[in-house]
Amino acid sequence: MNGAAQAPTPAKTARPQASPLAGLFPFFAVLVIFYWLLFRPQQKQAKEREKMLAGLKKGDRILTSGGLYGTITGMKGNDLEVRFAENVKLTLARSAVSAALPPAVSGPSEGAGKDAAPSS
Repeated sequence: MNGAAQAPTPAKTARPQASPLAGLFPFFAVLVIFYWLLFRPQQKQAKEREKMLAGLKKGDRILTSGGLYGTITGMKGNDLEVRFAENVKLTLARSAVSAALPPAVSGPSEGAGKDAAPSS
């Protein structure tokens, strides 16, 4: 054992011990960020959808999840009777509605008259 080979160790300074909770702070911060950015908006959107589905009534125009536009003609529990064309009525599950639309405006369509020649 050679005494010269061993370097003297410097005296360790006394450091205060960190709280075990301080190491968990970043983990909890990430959880809070995920809640505010991901889960909370999804919950709000789900509540709005439930409110929209609960507020459907006879005569409302709807858009189905399949992309079809129709008008509600009758309701039975969770089923809706929807008219898609003059002689086409189908029964849909209430959950198949993706959006409630504003009522149809009667009269000429928006694009009518744009291509027509001016009458002078």
